Amino acid sequence: MSNPASLFPQNIVFIGCGNMGGGMLTGWLASGLDPANVTIVDPYLETGPGGITVYDHVPDHLSSIDLVILAVKPQKLGDAAPLLAGRLNAKTILVSILAGVKHATLVDRFPEAGAIIRLMPNMAVRIGQSVSSLYAPVAANDFVRAAHHKVEQLTKMFGSAEWLDEEVHMHLATALAGSGPAFLFRFIDALSSAGAEQGLDAEQAKHFALAMVRASAQLAEQSEFSPGELARQVASPGGTTQAGLDVLDDKNALETLVQATIAAAARRSAEMAEEFG
Repeated sequence: MSNPASLFPQNIVFIGCGNMGGGMLTGWLASGLDPANVTIVDPYLETGPGGITVYDHVPDHLSSIDLVILAVKPQKLGDAAPLLAGRLNAKTILVSILAGVKHATLVDRFPEAGAIIRLMPNMAVRIGQSVSSLYAPVAANDFVRAAHHKVEQLTKMFGSAEWLDEEVHMHLATALAGSGPAFLFRFIDALSSAGAEQGLDAEQAKHFALAMVRASAQLAEQSEFSPGELARQVASPGGTTQAGLDVLDDKNALETLVQATIAAAARRSAEMAEEFG
């Protein structure tokens, strides 16, 4: 088996290293990335993961950059571009995790980069379980094809990677997989609160909710049946589960709520694409 560390380029620069960028870097360090090969540029961070030195600019001694991880807020794109001016070349891979910022916009801001790829991980990157979306136009040459493969393999170090055929689908992937953890956290919190409201100890209700969601997700992933069919199997006519499902299913309450939630998040992603494009 090949050494995962051999996949890492020599000079990697993180422009921004907050929750998501920091989670990616932590995962890569655990997979064998040499901290000496990483430069972090983030004016709001004192020390990076692994004790890596943090700069407020790209240091002068770094004349060649192999891989850039663009991990600032989308609103800071205009501030990020000047930091990399004159530092990119035809052999540089630039990976953007900026929600809503289109590939064409990135090409316009970073024309020197040899390959540009959009990546949308989620919070589970922190535990190596992120489901990540990738998008880039069809590779124009061998270098770009190799870059796409390399970034896919690097992404799989902190979870799974799914390529999207159309960039417009990044809005939906962002809403479902990128923002989705927040929606699920809210549901878990609501389950806990409901249990406590009905008389359970608050901590015990939280434990029940977390353990139930964790086990149910594992069961759904491993089962030959769809989640909808599994729900039907749990319910017995006239039983407790069916009584609860009747509330969720009344006028498609749950489905309507979730569809509106995903639609709102996807719509905001599309709006951001227009704002920053």
